[in-house]
This record gives sequence, C-alpha cells and structure tokens, in this order.
Amino acid sequence: MHAHLSAQDDDMWYVITDGPMYILKVNTTVAISGGEPYMIERPREEWSAEDKKKANLDNMAKDILYKTLDKNMFSKIKTCSTVKEICEKLTQLCEGNDQTNENKLTVAIQKFDNAEMNSGETIAEFDERFSNIFCELISLGKTYSNREIALKVI
Repeated sequence: MHAHLSAQDDDMWYVITDGPMYILKVNTTVAISGGEPYMIERPREEWSAEDKKKANLDNMAKDILYKTLDKNMFSKIKTCSTVKEICEKLTQLCEGNDQTNENKLTVAIQKFDNAEMNSGETIAEFDERFSNIFCELISLGKTYSNREIALKVI
C-alpha cells in the first residue's frame, strides 16, 4: 500500500501517517519576538494550484482505500473523516489486540511444528503450504534460523 500511495504523490503517505495537510501562512498581524513565526490557515482564495493539490491528498488517499474495501469493511470505516482515521481503524480491525495476536502466534507455531507432507501432496504443494505458514509467523514477529527451517523441511 505504501508504494502505491507514494507513487500517486510523494506526500500521500504522510497524509496517512500525520493526517491531512493544511495550507498555512505566516500571521503578519501577530509579532513574536525571538521565536518562530505564528502560522495560520491560508484562505482558500489564496491557494495556488500546488496548494490545492496538497490539500486534496487526503481525499485522493480515501478514494484509493474505498475502492479496495468490500462492503463489510467499508461499513466499518465510513464514519471516519480522514484517511489517517481510516488506516488506524483498519489496523485495529485487522490486527486485533495483544491477546488476539498472541493467539494467532500460538496457532501459527502449532502449524509450523506439525507441518508434514500429506499423502498425495506434491513437493511444490507442500512448499507453498509451508511458505504460507512461515510468512504468517514472520508477520506475527516470530523468526526461525535457516537451520531450524531446513531441519523442519527435511
């Protein structure tokens, strides 16, 4: 997802991690001595074409995400107002809490420990099934040495 969104615009991923971009300008009516200038939101009528593009990145990213979600997932995020909120909600829904992740890891370790080639299964089919288990373990933060993996496959 990161690569796809970044390919649309270099700043699009920042909209997901930091929230929508606001178009700001220095407030010249407030003088701050010895500090950074005081920034205020620039009125829309003063926006350049580049400002409009940056301000619209949140909508563009939401559009991309909306197109990838099924009706069930969309119904769970439709009340989110920014793409950052959507991503946080999707992360919460898909990854679960610590207890859920611990349970997923336990099940994946059991799959790894019990992995054997089934009768009638080709080596390619076993390799694909074993690779899926291994990828699941990696995504849950569990790693094995090359030696442990080789011994398991043998």
